[in-house]
Amino acid sequence: MTTHLAPRTSRRLADLGPVEQLRAGRLGRRLVQLYLGLALYGVTLAMVLRATLGNAPWDVLHQGMARHLPMSVGTAIVVASGLVLLLWVPLREKPGLGTVSNAIVVGIVADLALAVLDGPEGLVPRGLLLLAGVGLNAVATAMYIGAQLGPGPRDGLMTGLHRRTGLPLGLVRTGIEGSVVVLGVVLGGTLGLGTLLYALAIGPLTQWLLPWFVVGLPASDASR
Repeated sequence: MTTHLAPRTSRRLADLGPVEQLRAGRLGRRLVQLYLGLALYGVTLAMVLRATLGNAPWDVLHQGMARHLPMSVGTAIVVASGLVLLLWVPLREKPGLGTVSNAIVVGIVADLALAVLDGPEGLVPRGLLLLAGVGLNAVATAMYIGAQLGPGPRDGLMTGLHRRTGLPLGLVRTGIEGSVVVLGVVLGGTLGLGTLLYALAIGPLTQWLLPWFVVGLPASDASR
């Protein structure tokens, strides 16, 4: 009798190119997780915006762009994502399906969520909405990263600069987000407690949640 052994899988993040990401296995599961994560990400950005206690760092910029240009916040997210992807070229970063999807889906869903979600009255309900938005945003981030179909445009910019400059990843992230916050505030974006909370909480929360959402790939592919 022949015994068929299931292939070993690795639940760590794999370093795969765009084509290898699609051929690495479990694609159906990963696509579902990717798009659910991106949709949830867009909804949570709308939640933080409607709390009006300070936006996520990049959304300070997106809101500022929307105040001065004939576009919605969601469209500003898409436009900014496209501009960030242009910065990938000199960094020689390789976008995947998840990268392109992130650049488009998050902004569209954010606009749809903003159209149906009203901001609550009172500080306590707004604070709860902010906390829920930040917490669920970490879940969404872990979901789309764990799908292993390519980093988001802003994630890739951060890791690309880290690789090219040799600077610590935390310093690179702080520099990028600090720069976009300053520019966003100049354009009229909302800076507040929510901005600080998001900046401090999203990294540790995502790191804690990520192991739960990394889709295991065949060990031979994940080790490339």
